[in-house]
Amino acid sequence: MPPPPPPPPTTRSTGRAVLTKCEDKAAQEPSSSCPSSFPWPAFSYTESLHRTPDPWGREAELSLLLAEIGVGITGFGVFFIVLGILLYFDSVLLAFGNLLFLTGLSLIIGLRRTFSFFFQRHKLKGTSFFLGGVAIVLLRWPLLGMLLEAYGFVSLFKGFFPVAFGFLGSVSNIPFLSTLLQKLQGSSSMV
Repeated sequence: MPPPPPPPPTTRSTGRAVLTKCEDKAAQEPSSSCPSSFPWPAFSYTESLHRTPDPWGREAELSLLLAEIGVGITGFGVFFIVLGILLYFDSVLLAFGNLLFLTGLSLIIGLRRTFSFFFQRHKLKGTSFFLGGVAIVLLRWPLLGMLLEAYGFVSLFKGFFPVAFGFLGSVSNIPFLSTLLQKLQGSSSMV
C-alpha cells in the first residue's frame, strides 16, 4: 500500500494573497528556500502584492476618479491664469493658476509620467523655461514670468499643436457643428 499523500501546507491570508508557511519564510528571509517538491505558484509574493489586478476594479475606479479631479483642477488653473492675465497680470491669480495647472496635470497623467514628460533630454530647455517662469511668477514678477512660461509651453507642446489644429480643422465635418458654422458664416455678412 502506498504511503498517504502529505497534508496540504498550512496557509494564512495576507489580504491579497494566500501564502504558505514556506513562502512566507522565503519572503521574509531571501536566503531560505522551500523544498523542491513544493508546487510553486505562477507568481511570486511581491508580484501578488504589487501587480495583481484588483478583482473589484477599485484601482481603475480610483485612477479614473483622480483623472476626473485632475481635469477639474487643471480647468480651474487655466481659469485663474486667464483671469490673472485679464486683470493686468495679477501675480497672485497667476501663481495660483500655475500651481493648480501643474497639480491637475500630475493628477491626470500621474506623477511618474509627469516627471518623465518634463524631464526628457530633448525637452529640458522648454521645461527650464516653463518651470523658471512659474518660479518667477511666484516671486511676483508676473509679466516676465508669463513670457518665459509661454516660450516654455510652446517649446514643450510643439509636437501637440499639429494634432490640435488637425482636430480643429475637422470640426466642420461634425453634422451639428457644420450647420451651426454655416449659419454663423451666413449671418455675419454685411451685404
